[in-house]
Amino acid sequence: MIKLQIIGNLGKDCIVKEVNGQNVINFSVVHSERYKDKQGVQKERATWVECAYWTDKTGVVPYLTKGKTIYAEGYPEAEAYMNKDNQAAATLRMRVQTIQLVGGVGEGQQQQNISGSSNYNAPAYIPAANIPMASTAASVASDAADDLPF
Repeated sequence: MIKLQIIGNLGKDCIVKEVNGQNVINFSVVHSERYKDKQGVQKERATWVECAYWTDKTGVVPYLTKGKTIYAEGYPEAEAYMNKDNQAAATLRMRVQTIQLVGGVGEGQQQQNISGSSNYNAPAYIPAANIPMASTAASVASDAADDLPF
């Protein structure tokens, strides 16, 4: 089995399409890494992954906007082609099985309201499987409050 996991930022807002009666959410993720080469010069390398998430649960779509940091897991697909300069190139694609929003707190919210207070506003990350189809902030907060152990 080959499995791909990536944590990175969305390069653009996602696009939802319907193909043969099924929904597919398409988005691109970039993972950047910084390193020093043998001469000690700081370098940066970016790897882009084109993602396709086939799902009926499209409640995550409003959260998949440019710049958001996500975790995605799935199966890799590579496609080789000749670029416009007639040189060999490749595209890395992933058929997504799991997606989660990570990190960021929404604008206007403070970290302590999310993780350290009994005043629970919203989760710090929202797994795609836990987002109701027609959710409101109140229903997400009340669902998450039911899961608290105290």
